[in-house]
Amino acid sequence: MALSLLRFLDIILAALLAGTSFGIWVGFNPAIFSASTYVEQQQNLVSSLNSLMIVLVIAATVITLLSAFLQLKNKPAFVALLLAAALFIACMVITRFGNVPVQTEILKWTVDTLPENWTDFRDKWWSFHIARTVVELVALVLITWTVVKNNPAQTK
Repeated sequence: MALSLLRFLDIILAALLAGTSFGIWVGFNPAIFSASTYVEQQQNLVSSLNSLMIVLVIAATVITLLSAFLQLKNKPAFVALLLAAALFIACMVITRFGNVPVQTEILKWTVDTLPENWTDFRDKWWSFHIARTVVELVALVLITWTVVKNNPAQTK
């Protein structure tokens, strides 16, 4: 029962994390925004999602690792979940050393103080965001696969 609850929670956390990033990827491509819209949108995005995304990625990593160690005897699930946890850690690294430095700079901007090369910052952030989203989606697939593949109710 505890493992089932943990597996369920793992899927939910990974789906919320990857889904949020995927929604941004699909719905907020900054290349279509004017400079003023981009600054406003990016600053709002950072202030509204920053804390939530940190909590989600840390929780997803911890739950994925717990789930992996509870399935230590199931080698394919154990390895897949360790890989998923490593991908969540990679997501944190991408965010910390890729997105955050760009966001820190963008948070200082106003429409009147945009640097001439503001699109370089925009494009750099976007590339890191896409990489982070792909990593999160792969982790979600791995977690979901372990649950579906190891469903005890399945008939063989």
